[in-house]
Order: sequence, then C-alpha cells, then structure tokens
Amino acid sequence: MFRSLHMKLTLILLLLITSLMAVVGAFLTTSVTSFFIDDFYQQIEGVFGAEKKDFVSSLRSEAAQEDGASRILEMLESTVGGSLGIDYHARNCFILDGSTGTYLTGTAGEDALPREQSPNLLTARNAVVQGDETVVGDQSSITADYMDVAIPIMGGDNAFIIYILDNKDTVSGLNEQLFLIIMQALVIGLLISVLLSFLLSKTMVGPIEKLTAGAERVAAGDFDSELTVESTDEIGILTGTFNEMAGVLQSTLAAVENERDKLDTLFLHMTDGVVAFDREGRLIHCNPAANTMLQRTVAQDCTYDELFSSVYPFQQMLALQRPNYAEGEMLVGDRTLELYLAPFSDQASGGVLIVLHDVTEHHRNEERRKEFVANVSHELRTPLTNVRSYAETLRDANGDIPPDMANSFLDIIITETDRMTHIVQDLLTLSRLDAGNTELILSRFPFGEAIESVTRANALAARQRGHELTYTPPESLPLIVGDRSRLEQVMMNVIGNAIKYTPDGGHIRITAGSTEDTVWMEVCDDGIGIPEKDRDRIFDRFYRVDKARSRESGGTGLGLSIAKEIVGRHHGSLALAPHEGPGTTIRLTLPIAQERGGARAGHAAEQ
Repeated sequence: MFRSLHMKLTLILLLLITSLMAVVGAFLTTSVTSFFIDDFYQQIEGVFGAEKKDFVSSLRSEAAQEDGASRILEMLESTVGGSLGIDYHARNCFILDGSTGTYLTGTAGEDALPREQSPNLLTARNAVVQGDETVVGDQSSITADYMDVAIPIMGGDNAFIIYILDNKDTVSGLNEQLFLIIMQALVIGLLISVLLSFLLSKTMVGPIEKLTAGAERVAAGDFDSELTVESTDEIGILTGTFNEMAGVLQSTLAAVENERDKLDTLFLHMTDGVVAFDREGRLIHCNPAANTMLQRTVAQDCTYDELFSSVYPFQQMLALQRPNYAEGEMLVGDRTLELYLAPFSDQASGGVLIVLHDVTEHHRNEERRKEFVANVSHELRTPLTNVRSYAETLRDANGDIPPDMANSFLDIIITETDRMTHIVQDLLTLSRLDAGNTELILSRFPFGEAIESVTRANALAARQRGHELTYTPPESLPLIVGDRSRLEQVMMNVIGNAIKYTPDGGHIRITAGSTEDTVWMEVCDDGIGIPEKDRDRIFDRFYRVDKARSRESGGTGLGLSIAKEIVGRHHGSLALAPHEGPGTTIRLTLPIAQERGGARAGHAAEQ
C-alpha cells in the first residue's frame, strides 16, 4: 500500500501535521501550566514577601492570641483574600497546626486537603520545629495535580502553618479548551494535508510516472519515443537527461550489437575452432568449426573435463595468470588438433577459452617436405654417383681403356648429366609455379589443333615401341583461352607417360569433346595401369608406381606434378578417369574462357 509515492507523500504530510500539532499542544499546555504556577507564587510573594513585613508581623501578633488560628484566617480573608486569589472553589486557605500539620480551620473543610502531606507542608513543619520562620515551602511540580504553599507563622507559644492549596481546576479547564482547539486545528490540518498531497503528487508523481513508462519502453528496446520536457525544474532537467541517456544507450547498444554480430560472424565462419567454458567448466560457446574438428556435436551440457581434461587440467588452467596460456595437441580420429588454452578473465565471471587449429595438413606437408628432400637427394645422388664412378674410371685408366669404351663411358656421363639437368629444370619449374612467378601467356587458340600437334609429335616414339596411337577428333572443338605452350606441355607429358608405361605393341587412344563451358581430352592406354593404393598419389612429386622402370625410361617423377600445377593455374582439372580392363585413362578438363584475374598474362621468364 505504501509503495506508492502518492501514499508516501500523503502519509508524510499527515505525520508532519500531526507531529506539529502535538508539539504545539504540548508546548501550549506546558506554557499555560507554568504560567499559572508562576502567577500563583507571585501572588504569594506579593502577600508574604519581604516587602510585606508589617503584614507578616501582624499575623504573628494574631498568632500569639489564644484563638490565633481563627484570627489569622479572618485577617487573611478580610485583608488579602483577593490578592491570594481565594475563590473557595479552586483555591482555599487553611490554618494548620505548626507541629503536627493537622487541620485547625480554613476556607474549606478538612476533606479538601490532600490525603498525604505535601513536600511543601513537610518543609514548613521542619521550619517550625527548628524555629525558623524564613523557610517557606513554595516548590510545586508542573506535573502535580495541585499547587500549594506552606508558610510557618509563630507567635508567642503558638505555631501555625498558613497552607494555601490550588487544585488546578482552572488550569485543567484551560488546557481542555486548548486541547479541543488543537484537535480542531489538527482535523482541519489533516484535511488540508490530504488535499495538498494530491496536488503535490499530481505535480511530482505525474512526470515521474511518465519517466517510469519511458524507462520501461527503453528496457523493452524502444528508444525512439522521446519524453516531452514540460518544466524547467529538477524534474524537467531529469527528463532531458533521460532523453540524452536513452540516445547514448541506443548508440552504445547499436555499437555493441554491431561488434557482437562481427564476433558471431567471425566465430561462425572462421576456420579455427573456438570453445569457451565458464569457471564451473560448463560450455558457453562452440562454433561450427570446433564441431567439425572434434567430429561431434558439442551439446550445451558438455563440460571441459569431458573434452579437454586429457590435454590440460581445468583447475590448473584457471590458475594461470593472464597473459599466460597453455598449448597442447590431441588426436581426433585421423586428424591432429593443436590447442591453445587461456583464461579469458580474472574475475568471477571469467572462464577458459580454447582455440583449435587443425594441423593435420601441416604435419602431412612436413612429411611430404621431408620425403621431397629425401627424393631429391636420392634422385640426384644416383646420377652423381654414376658420373663420379665413370669419371674416376677414366682418370685412373691412364689411357688403358679402349676408345670405344671411353666414349661409352662419356656417353653415360653425358646422359646422367642431362638427367640431372632435367631434374633441376623440373624443380625450377615447380618452384616458380608454387611461388606464382611463372606468368601465363594467354591467347585464344583452337583446342583440337593443339591436340593434333601433340599427337603428331609423339607419333614417332609410339611407332618405335610398336604402339598404335590414334586420335579421333570430334566434329568441332571451340577456341579456348590459355597458354598454348604450357597446355601442350601437359598433353605431351600425359601422352608420353602412356607411351612409356605401355608394353610394346600397345594401344593408345586419344579422344576429346566439349560442353557449354568446358573442353576435355582423354588419353586411354592398355598398359601396366595404376594400382588402387597408388591412385591418390600419382600427382605427388617424385612419386612413381614402378620406380625401377621409371628410371630406365628417364622419368624424374615430376612430370604429372608440373602438369597438374599448370592445369590448376588455368582453373582446370587433371585426374584419373574410370577405366575398364588393364591400363589407365587420364582426363584433362579446361574452361573455355578464363576468369578475369584468374591467370596473369605476360611473357614467361624461363631459362
């Protein structure tokens, strides 16, 4: 009920008015009572004070008489009754025995006296006992229900106490009237406070309610509605500040949303896997690349220990101080993953971030590099050994070798030297292709004419081996864009391999064709073929199915690698095609038109 600001304002005003009237009432009541007490003792002072010594002496003379009590009362009534305020209703005068304080006479009966003797009366009795008339009992409490004064009067052998008692009926009546006035004022004040509370609440709470409604809209994501500034006071300033805050908040949230979208896009499409866990080891985020690398769908309830506890303990990971991080590797199926683990915050809301990088190909490439270096060393070592052996034989013979044998040795040396030259030239060609330094000289030429030219160039080698080399051209082949010399080098390599690796008297058939966007050529032979286990590696560098026969035929194991690189630069493909029976079919596919920027035109810098 009191959560409403309106009710709080009303309650505050009601409490304020009530507290104010209570303070005023208490102050007035106390002031009136104090005034009457002071007035009472001023009256007593005016009758029995130091300036009234003659009157007090007269009282003492009367007290010395045999009926002194009656004489004193009569004298007080006739001489100073009005000054003492004796009205026989609220205030009375009594003559008491000075020693015992018993009632002797008075303006009222004995029953008007208090049941117990007051402190003032006891003070006066003590003064009588001590014979000291100057001690007067004239102390009254503001909380007592009566006012009194006791004055000792001694004359001769007699001792009396003049006891004046006021029962405060006048004060009580006046206080009652004041209380009624205060209550009436309180009721009127409460009514006014209720009315003012409604007016204040409408003035103050109205804009606050509008601000609340605006804040709720902002919390719901609506930043377009601007509050109207209706005043220039603090609430108006607050409203203007709220509008500015909403604008800044909208800009900030837009920037945060933009950054979040960037991060989401980055995590979604990045090739590296990203997995994040909170401080309890529960999954926070896992991008698609991580699912692919881990070869499983990482569920939301998956934990760190379930995935990576074998790589690095979770608690030790949290204990790392930034910017320290940990590295590790894990095998998932046939893939090798390299992991980088780091705590992403030192606060209670932090956790662990893990980046996964697939290094399978890197490891394979490293193995291929090592194999490549070993193959190059092996390929060069064999001819170098032959050259050295025959050269040393010629040197050590000292002319004892017949000229024919010496010439035979020199021919072998020249042959091995040419073989090493071919290996080096092929390696240079591959290196330039890998580095992109070999520029293609693009031109438009007839694809069928290039096939016929290469077929004619290999016809003699085929006849020497007793092969039947045939090319059946289609009705028409389109013009294509490419580097003719490089593409003819590819065709020469494919057809030359078919001639080399087909036993004498074999059959080599060349076919070609085209589609809407591409042209193709197939070379089919009935030679030794390629085993299934070797089919995926025939385009690797220095890889040969039959190494002994390859060396006999002068092969370096680089021809198909170079051919595939050239075809790849033309955005085409060179691959094994399905083949029935013994032998091999290789298919060359090329686009009719090159993509813009796909191959660089220019003059090749070949040596």
